[in-house]
Amino acid sequence: MTHTKKAHRPQRPAAGTHTVPTDILVLGATGKTGRRVAARLREAGTGRVRAASRTGEFRFDWTLPETWEPVLAGAEAVYLVAPDDPGPVLPFVTQAAAAGVRRFVALSGHGIDKETSGGFGAGMLTAEAAVRSSGAEWTVLRPNNFFQNFDEDLWLGPLRAGRLGLPIGDVPEPFVDADDVAEVAAAVLTRSGHAGRVYELSGPRALTFADATETIARAAGHAIRYVELTPAAYRAELLAEGWPEAAADALGAMFALHRAGHSADVADGVQQVLDRAPADLEPWARRIAARGTWAAR
Repeated sequence: MTHTKKAHRPQRPAAGTHTVPTDILVLGATGKTGRRVAARLREAGTGRVRAASRTGEFRFDWTLPETWEPVLAGAEAVYLVAPDDPGPVLPFVTQAAAAGVRRFVALSGHGIDKETSGGFGAGMLTAEAAVRSSGAEWTVLRPNNFFQNFDEDLWLGPLRAGRLGLPIGDVPEPFVDADDVAEVAAAVLTRSGHAGRVYELSGPRALTFADATETIARAAGHAIRYVELTPAAYRAELLAEGWPEAAADALGAMFALHRAGHSADVADGVQQVLDRAPADLEPWARRIAARGTWAAR
């Protein structure tokens, strides 16, 4: 009689150990940072990378819990991009930790810990609290507004039209490159020494939105006006452009946070993690302008 030996399935290391995760779930994988994080991990040859979103390679929908288990099966680390609605965040993090995830890297926002109105960032704040209480290793990334808000979606249309109107005044913003954020995220997902850390991520200098608009106009080679709006006028313009009320209110709340100065300081998180200075807006703007991105329409 022959005896077959039952295959031994190695257990995952317990939370708090410092082995490198080789099976990483990237949420928001079609978004600004998510797609860049997934690309960097793959370029680095980091085991299995699951790029998950509603329309991505791996289907994931915050509103459909039945999509959570398939993407979590076997995952050791998660890049967590929370939805605006905080409701599903804690249940997801709890399920992920129970499934064996031992490292979370949560995307949040610079100054979000000063938000008290409840009008902006509820999902991010809930994600921060959820990963802290998960029992797994966690790191929180709090970036400023991305350079890419000027060339990929949010303010691209107004810049092409020659006028950017916002309710921010002279409060500065140390804009950060989403590529820097992604490089930081990939590093803390795959290296030890970042557990329990909160990294504020900004660019190297603080500019007003008027300064940033002038920088982009100079790079684009044509006039672009910055116009200061009241919060009410800004909301009215968004609604007239077809923005949903909830999105218009969220943007208004974001600018209220900025006007309070909670995200105005230059931070050194990029330097701490990557041991180099963050990218500067001006050379980035010249590269993007050379593609014709802001050509007048």
